[in-house]
Amino acid sequence: MQKRFTLKFLATNKIAAYLSAVLFLLVSMLFGISIGTVSIPAMSIIQIVGHEIFPFLSIDHVNPMYTNIVMNIRLPRVLLASLVGAALAIAGAAFQGLLRNPLADPYTLGVSSGASVGAVLTLFFQFSLPVIGPFTLPVLSIIFSFITIFLVISFARKIERSMKVETIILTGIIFSSFLGALISLMIALTGDELRQIIGWLLGSVSMRGWEYIKIILPFFLLGSVILLLNANELNAMSFGEDRAHHLGVNVQRRKMIVLAAGSILTGAAVAVSGTIGFVGLVIPHLTRLLWGPDHKHLLPLSILTGGGFLILADLVARTIISPTELPIGVITAIIGAPVFGIILLKRRSESSG
Repeated sequence: MQKRFTLKFLATNKIAAYLSAVLFLLVSMLFGISIGTVSIPAMSIIQIVGHEIFPFLSIDHVNPMYTNIVMNIRLPRVLLASLVGAALAIAGAAFQGLLRNPLADPYTLGVSSGASVGAVLTLFFQFSLPVIGPFTLPVLSIIFSFITIFLVISFARKIERSMKVETIILTGIIFSSFLGALISLMIALTGDELRQIIGWLLGSVSMRGWEYIKIILPFFLLGSVILLLNANELNAMSFGEDRAHHLGVNVQRRKMIVLAAGSILTGAAVAVSGTIGFVGLVIPHLTRLLWGPDHKHLLPLSILTGGGFLILADLVARTIISPTELPIGVITAIIGAPVFGIILLKRRSESSG
C-alpha cells in the first residue's frame, strides 16, 4: 500500500513539473509577444497565431498592424530565444550529469568558445560555403565546437588515461581561455566588421527573423533527440564511471556521444545568437533542485524552463531602457551570476551542516 502511494505521489509530482514548465514557457511567450513599443492584447495574439495554424479561423476583427508585428517581428524573435535557451539548457544539463559537476556547461568545457571562434571567422572573412549557403555560419560553428571538444578530450587523455572529470573541466577552461584570446586578437585586427562582431559576441536575438529559426531548428532537434535517448546512460554515469561500467554502460562511447550532441546544440545556439552565458549553468541546476536529478525528466524540463527563461531575459533586455536594447548576454549574466552564487552557498552550507 505504501509503495503504491509513493509511486502515485511521484507520478503526480512529475505531471505537476511538466504542467508548471509548459505553463511557464507559454506565459513567457505571451509576455514576449505582447509587450513592446506597441502593446498587443493577448486575445489578438491567440487569434493571429491560431489563424496561422488553422487558416479557417477568422481574424477580421484584429488590427492588421498587430498581425504584421506578431508574425514578422515578435513571434520569430520569441521562438528563436526559446530555441537558444532550450539548446543551452539541455546541453548544460547533460554536461553536468556526465561530469557530475554543477560547474560544467558548454562554456566551462570550451565548446562555446570553439563555436564562437568558428562564427567570428565566418563573419570576419564573410565565408559562404557552396551548397549549404545560409547554413555556413552554424555548420562552421558546430565544426569548430567539435574540434574544440576533440582537442579537450585528446589533451585530457594525454594527461590522464582515465579522463577523470576534474581533468576534462580544467582542460576545457584552459582551451576556453586560449580561444578567448584568439577572439580578442581577431577583434583587434578587424576594421569595419568590428561593431558587428562585438555586437554578436555580446549575444542577441534581435532582428533575426524566420530564417534564423530554420537555421537552428534541425540542429536543435538532432542534438536534443540524441541526449534524450541517452537519459538512462546519463543517470548511470551520474553515479560515477565505475558504477556505470558495472551497469553495462559503454562509458567512453556514451561520453563521446553526449559531448558531440552538446557540441551540436551549443554550436547552433552560438551561431544564431552569439555568446549567451549562464543559461546552461543555472537553469539545469535550478531544475534539478526543483524536480530532481532523473535525466529522463531533467532534460525535457530543462528545455522548457531554459526556453522560457531566455524569452523573459530578452524581454527585459529590449524594454528596461527602451528604445535602446541591451545585449541579452548582459541580462543573463546579471541574473545568472548571483543566482548561481546563492546556489553554491546553499550547497556548501548543507554539506557542512
